[in-house]
Amino acid sequence: MPRLLANALLFQLGWLVCVFAGDSFWLLAVAAIIAVHLLWVSSWAAEGKLLLSVFLAGSALDSFLLNLGVFDFGEPRQLIPLWLALLWLLLASTLNHCLAWTAQPWWRGSLLGALAAPLSYYAGARLAGVTLPLGTWPTLVILALTWAVVMPVLHGFARLYRAQYEQQLRSRRSAP
Repeated sequence: MPRLLANALLFQLGWLVCVFAGDSFWLLAVAAIIAVHLLWVSSWAAEGKLLLSVFLAGSALDSFLLNLGVFDFGEPRQLIPLWLALLWLLLASTLNHCLAWTAQPWWRGSLLGALAAPLSYYAGARLAGVTLPLGTWPTLVILALTWAVVMPVLHGFARLYRAQYEQQLRSRRSAP
């Protein structure tokens, strides 16, 4: 339990750093949080794959939403800022740990995604000065529907990499 609590607290600390610091040197704190996380987990390879996959997929998703006009960062851009991309890395660090309970049944992840993600985006947008050109409620609905699908998909990534890691362990143990 203390590790799960530490994982949740580190995620929240990272979230606050990203939202308040923007693209400043303070984002190095996120690197420290991820380093601490990787020191705690048993498989850097499996967890690293998950972190990288979620970081890339999530950054692509948010960049797509940006280009659809869901977000406005106050300047013309095609890709989301680094601070927002790093939030995906932080989220990935919770999937096998403090958010593992949302993996099964799948609807737990969908429900959490549909409720918590829009609120997180809304709070982050307010604190970071990001505007929501479509309006608050249409944006929250878009995010809720998107995240109802995203969370089970992210848990699918986590499950896949865990299974690959466990298969590698079994193969090593059975090798002469």
